[in-house]
Amino acid sequence: MTSVLSSVGRSTRHRAVPARRGLSHEQGFWAIALAFAVSLAFTVVPTPLWAIYQRHDGYSTIAVTIAFAAYAVGVVTSLFLAGHVSDWLGRRRVLLPAVLLEAIAATLFLTSTSLGVVIVARVLSGLGIGMITATATAHLSELHAAARPAAGRARADLVSTVANLGGFAFGPIVAGLLAQYVDAPLRTPYLVFLALLLLAALAVALVPETVSALPRRYRPQRVNVPAAARPRYFAAAAGAFASLSVLGLFTSLAPSFVAGTLHHPSRALAGLVASLVFASGAAAQVLLRRHPIRVQLMTGLSLMVLGLVTVTAGVWGTSLAVFLAGGIMAGGGAGALLKGAISTVVDLAPPAVRGEALAGLFLGGYLGLAVPVLGLGFATQLVSARVALLGFATAVILVIAGTARMLLFVRR
Repeated sequence: MTSVLSSVGRSTRHRAVPARRGLSHEQGFWAIALAFAVSLAFTVVPTPLWAIYQRHDGYSTIAVTIAFAAYAVGVVTSLFLAGHVSDWLGRRRVLLPAVLLEAIAATLFLTSTSLGVVIVARVLSGLGIGMITATATAHLSELHAAARPAAGRARADLVSTVANLGGFAFGPIVAGLLAQYVDAPLRTPYLVFLALLLLAALAVALVPETVSALPRRYRPQRVNVPAAARPRYFAAAAGAFASLSVLGLFTSLAPSFVAGTLHHPSRALAGLVASLVFASGAAAQVLLRRHPIRVQLMTGLSLMVLGLVTVTAGVWGTSLAVFLAGGIMAGGGAGALLKGAISTVVDLAPPAVRGEALAGLFLGGYLGLAVPVLGLGFATQLVSARVALLGFATAVILVIAGTARMLLFVRR
């Protein structure tokens, strides 16, 4: 959910660094891609497990949403405090501790199922991902350029996109299958990913550095809103908000809807639902990457509305097939809209402040990941899940309508 946000508009100059023993630039490129995907996959391992936490450990729906939202808090904090420091500290010096943070989070999940420990683990996971996304994306681009100097950036951009949403698609289905068919469903998935994360950390340690460390005074990432284009900028941020609110729904409460309202308690199915949503988002971004921004926006906005309506109809009609179809449409729409929103901000912002403009977009997106899902969790304590989801879908569709008006129908 983050790489596509943080990979655009970086202006860091690649600086040659002395060669060292380890992987070649080509091998390092694939090692970083795999470490990136594994780290992102780990963040959504709890998705098919939330229903087990509810059933075995007494988590309420609100507890699940708070634990889920803790991740977004960690990501936003890290993006603004540490997401940019690899530009002068070095890529590997940031990536290695970030991947190890994910491993520490996995260890915490293994030590206890208490809500407090789970929340701390989620915050640590978010802190690690906030450091990983921007850094890994830049590192992939630089390793690709070093390995294939005559080639364009298309391969690096494509691999970054696939590692990003592909990682998110990989995590839930693997966790769901392990929880369904292997003993200790609240331990085995974390053990498997702890091993993968430690292997990823070892690989990162062997990857060539692409940025020489430079002395620089630390400052947090700034936010800059282009004054001449504020209406369209805020509309793009609203689009990111809507996109991540849908992705947040399918990684937090959707498995509970599948198990409870739709009466399908399979853990593997819960993981499959989330995986399909992210896979459709990745497919949409890959298929639309060469299309104009307007096409990306129109496709994303339309698919999200259709998807949300279909998801709601599936829950009200107690139809798993309709719910899945809606999730696939909504996921594809979220991926397309997110890409279009980022492209819009890149187009609006001058190069000198592009990173700062994107930082504001990150904030809007991660508010969307946390706030609507928290609202939905609280709403389920007051009304039925069907009514709560209807309210969620209505609110997001209203945001989409406002976004469409400003981005598609109002002249610059």
